[in-house]
Amino acid sequence: MLSLSLFVTLIALTSVQAKVVHLNWNITWVKAAPDGFERRLIGINNEWPCPSIEVNMGDRMVVDVYNGLGDQPTGIHWHGFRQYMTATMDGALGATQCPILPGKSMRYEFNASTSGTYWYHAHQTGQYPDGLRGPFIVHDPSPPFQYDEEFTLTLSDYYHEEMQTLLQSYDASASATNPSGLEPLPDRTLINDAVNTTITVKPNTTYLIHLICIGNWPGHVIIFDDHELTVVEIDGVFIDPYTVTGKHIRLATGQRMSVLLHTKNDTSRNYAVWDSTDVNMMFFYENRSIPANFNNNATAWLVYDKDKPLPPAPIYTELDPGRDFVDDLIFVPADHQPILEPVDHRIVLDTDQAFVDNAGQMRVNGQTYIMPETPTLYTAISASRRNQTSDVSVYGQVNPFVVEYGQVIEVVINNHHGNLHPWHLHGHQFQVIQRTGVEGGYFNGYFANVSSTPVRRDTIMVQNHGHAVLRFRADNPDMFSPFP
Repeated sequence: MLSLSLFVTLIALTSVQAKVVHLNWNITWVKAAPDGFERRLIGINNEWPCPSIEVNMGDRMVVDVYNGLGDQPTGIHWHGFRQYMTATMDGALGATQCPILPGKSMRYEFNASTSGTYWYHAHQTGQYPDGLRGPFIVHDPSPPFQYDEEFTLTLSDYYHEEMQTLLQSYDASASATNPSGLEPLPDRTLINDAVNTTITVKPNTTYLIHLICIGNWPGHVIIFDDHELTVVEIDGVFIDPYTVTGKHIRLATGQRMSVLLHTKNDTSRNYAVWDSTDVNMMFFYENRSIPANFNNNATAWLVYDKDKPLPPAPIYTELDPGRDFVDDLIFVPADHQPILEPVDHRIVLDTDQAFVDNAGQMRVNGQTYIMPETPTLYTAISASRRNQTSDVSVYGQVNPFVVEYGQVIEVVINNHHGNLHPWHLHGHQFQVIQRTGVEGGYFNGYFANVSSTPVRRDTIMVQNHGHAVLRFRADNPDMFSPFP
């Protein structure tokens, strides 16, 4: 048992270490040319790329956001961060808050209570591919692994046209026989929102590298030439260290991963870091040809000696997802949380595309999403009686599913579409019970080899004409909720 004096000392020490991180952000349009082509991008305080946030676990985040765009509403989502009991700070427009109108402000305030690799981005249509995005790292004072230094790499697809123009073109290309149209192809692939990124490293040093896929559409595969990687964290969850051997790392849009890399004990040469966006998503699953001179790759370098040349990127003529990429289902959470059982409530989401009102639209269970005038969370808070809160009709056309506090929820996602899609859950991390490969079929029962300690994350890629089964415990009500 802790003595009272020791307990008071520990509290005092924690209070000294924690701090308030106060950021004042003016969301503005800026001109930038990360690949040499100048265009209008959305930045913060008249700068782009947007700033990287690094705080310590326990710090208090206070972010005052002013919408200085002039022509669009906005809002900031803290992707992957659980927002325990602070759902009003999550930044999901129409779900947890109203949009921040031009000339208006909002304060986001929450505790950095969980460590991990996250990112922030706009939750208004098309704004984060237009630049409003950045890393959000919460450091753990006692991580379950050793390292000397750390850095972050963001991976993204980049477009020369603004998203509003591209979305109009995308909608116009849809038809009843081709409801999805053809997504606009990115013009470049960027690493840290730049081309030809260099990272200075020291010999015989262990680096913790935060990898964040902040892209708009295709997934990314990243290869560090002639260096071994050990995965230690995915989507804010520490895992049993997994050394990557003979395969490569792939991240879907929104996914994060932290890896350990130990540098070589000499400085005789520098090494390429190669990133490639998924040609299967962009071309083969959409039955279109790769245009001449299309380049879906980007190269950065680990620089041991700035006076030595930068080598060319390694050449990979073919990468097969089933053969060459690490399957994240083999990762084991470091806390060895057992599979959540029994299931109290199952939700089945059948997703597809259809031609609706002269536009190609994604559907879930035959319905398209219509943003409510009143955010769903506000509706739940105002519906103070349990019989109202449990009545799905009070939430409007948002395809609502009402669950009880503490229930184990199972979500079955059947992807009836011809392309693969990332799915992200706000406010929780889910266990991945099973997932098929490409053309793996729809859910009709559990696999025989379900893990007793399944991987846990908040973003997953569901393969085309396949399915995934996810579980989480509904244990994160907003602080204003009358329940439990």
